[in-house]
Amino acid sequence: GRMDYFDILFVKGGGIGWLLWGLSVVTVAICVQYFIQIRRTTILPPTLVDQVRGFFDQKQYREAIEATEADPSFLGYVVHAALAEASHGYPAMERAMEEAAEERTTRLLRNIEWLNLIGNISPMLGLLGTVWGMINAFFEIVAAGGTPQADKLAGSIGIALVTTLLGLCVAIPALAVYAFMRGRIDSLSSEALVSAQELISTFRPGRKGAAE
Repeated sequence: GRMDYFDILFVKGGGIGWLLWGLSVVTVAICVQYFIQIRRTTILPPTLVDQVRGFFDQKQYREAIEATEADPSFLGYVVHAALAEASHGYPAMERAMEEAAEERTTRLLRNIEWLNLIGNISPMLGLLGTVWGMINAFFEIVAAGGTPQADKLAGSIGIALVTTLLGLCVAIPALAVYAFMRGRIDSLSSEALVSAQELISTFRPGRKGAAE
């Protein structure tokens, strides 16, 4: 019945089972946090693009620097890095922009490595629990003089496999979200860099209306 499943999944897994349940809660929390953090509106806010373009059109460069410095987004960080190098010429701005984009992308990828770590450790922990359970099951055979009751032995082996099940239940979603987030970070950061380059192209020498 339902109570039996509750007992097997929550009680019989032992300490390793509880550790895996704890990891599953951590995984859900991390996933929710990253789905909130890594979205188009937080990496590439359209309002900032329009605001900065407006400042450039009006030649209000000081206001553009202040607006991008105050903005926590990926795009804001990258454009601000470029504007900070404006006095050193356009090539320096491009270089600063690319370095800032690479730094922020690396930081985002480093954050989601936690999901990769959990995804790789969970099946190992599950296997550890299973091996430990199997050892206990074989010692039960020894204790019973070599002829244990089949149902008891099957129960012990079944319980041993619970931790493998829990480990896989944690690992599969963690690795799936990790792969999804990796792709999302790559595409959104590339898009943000392209937007930043378009904005900064105002400063390109020889361009009509280039900044002085």
